[in-house]
Formats: sequence, structure tokens, C-alpha cells
Amino acid sequence: MESILKAIREENLKVPKHVAIILDGNGRWAKKRNMPRNYGHVQGSKTVEQIIEDGYNMGIEYITVYAFSTENWKRSADEVDALMKLLAKYLIDCIERSTKNNMQVRVIGDKTGLNDKLVKKINELEDVTKDATGLKFTIGINYGGRDEIRRAVAEIAKEAAEGVIQPEDVTEDMISVHLDTAGLPDPDLLIRTSGEERLSNFLPWQLAYTEFYFTDVLWPDFTKEDLLKAIRYYNGRERRFGGV
Repeated sequence: MESILKAIREENLKVPKHVAIILDGNGRWAKKRNMPRNYGHVQGSKTVEQIIEDGYNMGIEYITVYAFSTENWKRSADEVDALMKLLAKYLIDCIERSTKNNMQVRVIGDKTGLNDKLVKKINELEDVTKDATGLKFTIGINYGGRDEIRRAVAEIAKEAAEGVIQPEDVTEDMISVHLDTAGLPDPDLLIRTSGEERLSNFLPWQLAYTEFYFTDVLWPDFTKEDLLKAIRYYNGRERRFGGV
């Protein structure tokens, strides 16, 4: 890590405040090794933990990952069941790690689509870590960007129907407040691994002015050196936010 930090200092790199990551390639990583897809998901979860630590040491303040999308329910029943069990174990382990590392954790997505035991673990994790002042780690579980916007619009429509607000009161800030990510800054950098170059319904509202970095590296193989490459790419971009 010291060599990474030295490179950041010597190259005068600006570290993005908020990095979002689409964790892609776990299944393909396992297939290349003639192992079941779940083996790749297990290794991918270990990579998440390492990148969280490395990213925070580099100066990243917020990391948001796409763990399980609303579309992932279409996978085989065996894979979905294995993923749910892995997520449950991950959340339990995360309580101890988060407390030790002063990390605040929140889960975004439609929790009504999850089983009661998993929701209970999510609530416990969020409650235990809510006052932590270190890295802000967000996990997308049963998350879909369009579904998130739909739920936000439904809440705003309900408030309008009750007379709490008027249609002309609706602003971009109001919509943002009704999203799952309320209170979080929009990501500065999005990383997607495994060579795919699409958002796959991940944070469409929040990524409006985010820089995108795509890499062929499969997620379980992603390292702090790869993260440094992404940060270098980010520093090569000129962020104008629609201006000149």
C-alpha cells in the first residue's frame, strides 16, 4: 500500500470522494477455474473487503457496490439461494468488521422483496454502524435504479395527493431526498469490471455526471493496483458538469 500512496502523492492525484462499483465477472472467474458460480461470488465478497480497506487508505470516503439487482432473481433458483445465504453471512460478518474499522454501512434497494431474516440483519447492521465516522459503505441488494425512481415518484405523488406539496414544488433536490441514497453525494467515479460497458440499471439518477471506468479484469482479480489505474483515469478526465 505504501507504494500506492507514494504514487498518489508524487503524481498529485485527486482521489474521488465517492466510488461506485459494479462487481461483475464472479461467475466467469469461477468458470475459468472449473468451479461452481457460487465459488466466484465467495471470492468476490473477499475482494470487496480488501478494496474497501484499500480504497479508504487511499482517501476514498464513500464506496457503493452493486451486490444483487432486481434482475438477478431471474438466475437459477440454486444460484439465487446461494447468493442470499452468502449475503446473509456477509452482513453478519460485516457487523464485526464495521465496528472494528469505524465503518458506516447502509443497504439500498427494495427490502420488501427480501426475507424477514435478511431484513433483520440489514436493520441490525445499519443500526450498529449508524454513528461510525469512517468510510461510508453502501450495498445495493434487490436494487434496481428504475425501481428506486418509481418508489420515489410514488412517495412524492402520495404527498401531492394528501396536499402536503404541490406539483410545482417538485425539484431535483426533492426527488434526490426520496431516493434510497438520500444524504449521499453522487458518485464521482463508476468502476465496472469484466469488460462489460453498461450501467445495468445501477444508480441512473445519481450517475448523471459521473466518470465511467471500464476494465476487462474480473472482479475477484481486482486489486489495489487496478483501483489506482481507475483513479489515474479519473484524473485524466475534465469534469465540466455541463459547463464549458
